[in-house]
Amino acid sequence: MAAHENDITALVTLSERGLFLARKLSREMGGKVFAHKDTGPEEAVELFDGIIDLTASLFKKFRNIVYIAPAGVAVRAIAPYLEHKSLDPAVVAVDIGGRWAISLLSGHEGGANLLAFRISNLLGCQPVVTTSTQAEKDIIAGLGCRKGAAAEDIIYALKYALEKAACSLCRVRLLASADIKKNEAGLILAAEKLGIPLYFLPSDKIRNMPLRLSVSDFVQEQTGLPGVAEPCALIAGQNTKLILGKTICKSVTIALARENFLWSE
Repeated sequence: MAAHENDITALVTLSERGLFLARKLSREMGGKVFAHKDTGPEEAVELFDGIIDLTASLFKKFRNIVYIAPAGVAVRAIAPYLEHKSLDPAVVAVDIGGRWAISLLSGHEGGANLLAFRISNLLGCQPVVTTSTQAEKDIIAGLGCRKGAAAEDIIYALKYALEKAACSLCRVRLLASADIKKNEAGLILAAEKLGIPLYFLPSDKIRNMPLRLSVSDFVQEQTGLPGVAEPCALIAGQNTKLILGKTICKSVTIALARENFLWSE
């Protein structure tokens, strides 16, 4: 990635609705906003005319590019400038409804997968990652913890749970928790040390989940949620099945779910 000098993310949009999301992301994670000239003049926004010409410039300057636009538009914009996965920037596409953050380019090597999860945590949307290094993994760990829980305790709890479920760490695709935990430094550091994406689910999604699970009166009283570990393990994936129910280890509550790949049946 030596060819890219600018670590700031480029946030590109063609519409007023997209501009709203771009400005929100810029406030939360930093980044420079590029908006089509038809969106009107805006402070701290660089206007552009053609997205393909703009992309030529961005590819030379930015490590990360986020298109808040249809994925097809992003694909056509980047296609003429692709070189190699070790040189191309990380590219993520976000729909203007703020529902999906799709890792499009340089997902594993360039960091687009992690960028998609970061954006998802900020917008409360669903990350979409299709690289084989992630797709072959099938375990999701739902995590709840006491305030101030240490990263070491969270990592220990994960390994303890995996041992109980007879699963290896290399099968873990995702760590998932509730958005009320998004500022827990221990959770964030544990994910960084493990090199596993961390996804914070919106609380409303947990409250409205259709699955019937045991409700923790303590968690309900403290957080307003019926639970954290089991709901997060199940909701964060697709076609999931609980393989280890809520387990308490030190200051951490953990549950494990396995994704069932329909194509393998």
